[in-house]
Amino acid sequence: MIRRRLLSLCAALLSGPVLATPVNFLFLSSGDVASERALLARPDIAGAQIVYGWKSLEPEQGRYDFSDIERDLAMLDGMHRKLFIQIQDRFFSPEARSVPAYLLTDPVYKGGLVAQVDNPGEGRPPVQGWVAMQWNPAVQNRFQALLAALGKRFDGRVYGINLPETAIDIDMKHDRSGFSCNRYFNAEIQNMRAVRTAFPHSKVVQYVNFWPCEWNNSQHYMQRVFAFAANNDIGLGGPDVVPYKEGQMKNAYPFFNRYKGRLPLVAMAIQQPTLTYTDPATGKPFSREAIVGFAENYLGADLLFWAPQSPWLAGR
Repeated sequence: MIRRRLLSLCAALLSGPVLATPVNFLFLSSGDVASERALLARPDIAGAQIVYGWKSLEPEQGRYDFSDIERDLAMLDGMHRKLFIQIQDRFFSPEARSVPAYLLTDPVYKGGLVAQVDNPGEGRPPVQGWVAMQWNPAVQNRFQALLAALGKRFDGRVYGINLPETAIDIDMKHDRSGFSCNRYFNAEIQNMRAVRTAFPHSKVVQYVNFWPCEWNNSQHYMQRVFAFAANNDIGLGGPDVVPYKEGQMKNAYPFFNRYKGRLPLVAMAIQQPTLTYTDPATGKPFSREAIVGFAENYLGADLLFWAPQSPWLAGR
C-alpha cells in the first residue's frame, strides 16, 4: 500500500519539479499566487494550497462564482504547478462571517453561523470567530450543493481538495442552534462522503485535529473518522505540525501514526502560528528538519503545506 501510494503521488507530479517526499506546497490565500511567483518557481515547490471562503464562491443562493479558482488555476498551470483547494466554512476572527448572506437572513438556516469562543465559562464569553452550522440539515444541504458544483467544474483539474479542521469551540451552555457532538460528528462524516463523491478523480483530504466533547478518543470519534477515511479512499491531514505537542498527542497524532500506509494521502500544514512554537530540545523555534522528520516518520505525511514566511523559504 505504501509503495503504491508513493508511486501514484510521484507519477502525478512528474510534470512539475523533481521532488522528494514529503512533497512541498505553499499555503496561500486566494489572490496570493502572483505575489508568490518567485517561491512557487522554486524546484522544491510542487504547487499551492489555497483557501477559498464559502461566501466568495456563492455570492447568492445557487449562483456560483468560481473565477478566483479559475484565475489561480490558470496561473499555476502556466507554471506547471499543482493546485490544492481548501473550502472554508469556519473563520477565526469576530468580524469574519464569510458565508453567503442568505444563510444569515433566511429563517430556515437559523442564523447559519454559530460563534466560536475562547474558554467558555460563566456568562457569555467573547466571540473569537464563527463556524457554519453543518449540523443544521438546511445549512449542510447548501454546503454539499457547493461541493457538487465545485466537483462539476474542477474534478480532475485541481490536484486536490480539502475540508477544514474538525476542531470547533462553541458555547454549549448558551447554544440555541441545535448543536450536539454526535450531530456535528455525523455531519462532518457526511461532508467527507459528499466531497469524495463530487471529486472522484482529484485527491480528497479532511483536516482532523480535535473533536468537541472528546479528549483522547473518549467518544471514539477520532477512531471512527480514521477508519471511515481509510475505507472510503479519503486522505486526512491537519492544520499544524508541532512535534509531539501534548494536546495533539492526546488526539489526532497517534492515529496518524497508527494509520501510516493505510490512508490514500496524508497532507499536513505548517502555518504561521506553527512557526512560533519552541523546540524544548533547543529553546528555539522548531527547525525545518525537526518538522519534516516528525511529519514524515511519525505522521506519515505525503504533502506539506508551508506558510511562505517559513524561515527556510525566506532564506533564513
